[in-house]
Amino acid sequence: MSRIDESRPFVPLNIAVLTVSDTRKPEEDRSGNTLADRAEKAGHVLADRKIVTDDVPAIQEIARKWIADKGVDVIISTGGTGFTGRDVTPEAMEPLFEKRMDGFSEVFHRISYDKIGTSTIQSRATGGVAGATYIFVLPGSPGACKDAWDGILKWQLDYRHMPCNFVEIMPRLDEHLKRGKLQEA
Repeated sequence: MSRIDESRPFVPLNIAVLTVSDTRKPEEDRSGNTLADRAEKAGHVLADRKIVTDDVPAIQEIARKWIADKGVDVIISTGGTGFTGRDVTPEAMEPLFEKRMDGFSEVFHRISYDKIGTSTIQSRATGGVAGATYIFVLPGSPGACKDAWDGILKWQLDYRHMPCNFVEIMPRLDEHLKRGKLQEA
């Protein structure tokens, strides 16, 4: 079972939160607030926060900037994971992934199933890595954001979490990029 090793230091990460919605305004962004509040309460830094419309190029423009920004370790988006015509967040984010994180979606759906039953299949939550940046694509409900944070992200984004966590492998996420540069030289 997982545990926190108190002998290890907490390592704060820089987390950017992106709300994808055609209708939400900052004062109404309960899902974005949920993620930002939980990240900061855990001790992480809110590196940036934006709201963007359900538009693939607009979503990708922000995500690419954050992926390229060494001051952003993690991107968490909320919204646009359903099946309606406007739900395009997975289509925007997944092409940016260098590596897909299938286990994130599977564990998210397992946690969600315990709360909302088969309705969890209406979400296309996903995760991956791009440019040494973790990316998590969550549904737009505050409940789904709570489930993802409390059940997965809170633990995997904590260096003290045992037996393993995302933080301890961060220095190695871009090995393929370094290897490619060495081969070019």
